[in-house]
Amino acid sequence: MTENTIQRIKKYIDLKGIRVSVLEREVGMSNGSFASQLKNNKTIGLDKLENIVKKYTDINLEWLLTGEGDMLKFDILEEKDGRLYKKTNKTEDNPEIPVYDIQTTAGIIDLFGNNENQKPVDFIRIPKISNCDGALYVVGDSMHPLLKSGDIVLYKKIFNLEHNIIWGEMYLIYVNNDDNEYFFTRFLKQSERESYVQFVAQNPEHQTLEFPLSSIKTLALVKGSVRINSQF
Repeated sequence: MTENTIQRIKKYIDLKGIRVSVLEREVGMSNGSFASQLKNNKTIGLDKLENIVKKYTDINLEWLLTGEGDMLKFDILEEKDGRLYKKTNKTEDNPEIPVYDIQTTAGIIDLFGNNENQKPVDFIRIPKISNCDGALYVVGDSMHPLLKSGDIVLYKKIFNLEHNIIWGEMYLIYVNNDDNEYFFTRFLKQSERESYVQFVAQNPEHQTLEFPLSSIKTLALVKGSVRINSQF
């Protein structure tokens, strides 16, 4: 059976950790109507669809209507010639963001901790993206096609995890669980198990993982990315 719009809405709210009752209330649907439409494979009214797009601004309209493309909008800036914006002495609203090239978990820990030993390899200036702590090169394909290995992600460190996680957003995450260390780029979603968090990949070949919230030692919100298409 071909997937329809209402089934895609269900995928979106599952990823974001949004309860059906909350969706219904926020977009003006009567209690239980969404579940009924989903169960009977019905369509959703245009007025409610417009309300969903207005309320949940990160949803990709093309994906919602056709199933094509990525589920979420994401700020991807492309550098065609492979050159980063060089450091200048200007102090504007979009300051220079340090770019780090780190290949080890120990380097990540240091970067997100005291940052005493990590030196940026370059600096980048991105219009309309502010309040970033730094940028890292992506390694691996867990977030493909949204991110690919070699992309640069811009991040903001998160503190007081229990109160500041925005469910459904993408994060850089360092986990230490039973003395096993991991570093992930994932969407975070609330788990049905108390005090646990789900790590959700964009790439369907990567399974969803669960870890205790207490095992997350460092966390940074991904605010955007840069994709370099060529090196010449």
